[in-house]
Amino acid sequence: MPRARLPGSRLPPERGSLRRMDDVDAWLLDSDPAIRWQVERDLVGAPAEVWQATRGRVATEGLGAALLAHQDPDGQWAGGAYFPGDFAFDGPEASEPGQPYTATTWSLNSLREWGVDAAALGDTAARLAANSRWEYDDLPYWAGEVDCCINAFTLANGAWLGADVDGIAQWLLDHQLDDGGWNCDWVDGATVSSFHSTLNVIDGLLHHEVLTGERHPLASLLRAARHRGAEYLLDRRLLFRKSDGSSVGPWATAFAYPFRWRYSSLRALDHLRAAALLDGTTPDGRAAEAIEVVRAARGADGRWVQGERPPGRQWFELDVPAGEPSRWLTLVGTRVLRWWDGDGAR
Repeated sequence: MPRARLPGSRLPPERGSLRRMDDVDAWLLDSDPAIRWQVERDLVGAPAEVWQATRGRVATEGLGAALLAHQDPDGQWAGGAYFPGDFAFDGPEASEPGQPYTATTWSLNSLREWGVDAAALGDTAARLAANSRWEYDDLPYWAGEVDCCINAFTLANGAWLGADVDGIAQWLLDHQLDDGGWNCDWVDGATVSSFHSTLNVIDGLLHHEVLTGERHPLASLLRAARHRGAEYLLDRRLLFRKSDGSSVGPWATAFAYPFRWRYSSLRALDHLRAAALLDGTTPDGRAAEAIEVVRAARGADGRWVQGERPPGRQWFELDVPAGEPSRWLTLVGTRVLRWWDGDGAR
């Protein structure tokens, strides 16, 4: 039986299975299985059987096991689809700081991104179909709602858990804007895309494509939409407005984990890295300035420091306080730079 461990507790690196590593790699390996398997796969060249075995532990140890333990009998987390069941939208109790991150969608996002095998969630897809409704218009969970980001998260989570989310796939195609991106405020009349919304959608499309592949009837259309969305961001060099070349916002260069729904150039670059590996393409030179932002944020010790996160209820701490070296940010920053630098001069 695997040893149960609390979130954040660590085991020493196994010996004899990894290539020569630097101090940062060794520090990253001394981590929760949710991080460690990605370090083994993406940074130190461990054989597939090694990182897959580590990934298999995520559901039974550390962060993954702790989050799975909070699931409700009806398949949800915190009694709600996007917001906890006890969340007050108005009235005297509507003073909770920030967006809560304990409900079903956020919990599924984390478990999927940490690499939990869908089998560990059993019949969760069926339980959510029967019991979970969106806070918007009481719509059924796997049918999605009107928010691009929520629908992109649900598309990826549904593909992972085996739910029928083809309706959401078509919805995302239908709601791509003329400039190539998406905007969650389309319902209020927005016609210009958002960096946040566009990244969330193309990331959801990428996860869906990895999980469903060429067998999906909309595969070619969804891939083309994903590429158009990436072009929207690359045309703006991941950092700037296209209209006047000014910074799109301070959030583009602010790095903090968990990423949640917020855009950052680091998160965008990690998406482009994963997409390039799937598509068999090389890094796009339009991302060069964003790469230098990420490089400049790396400390002299090769680590990235946690930034300030927006407030919001969560089940437990997933990383470190602001100002401390972050394993999550260092994992992502390191693999982004190694991917970029491995392609040679541009």
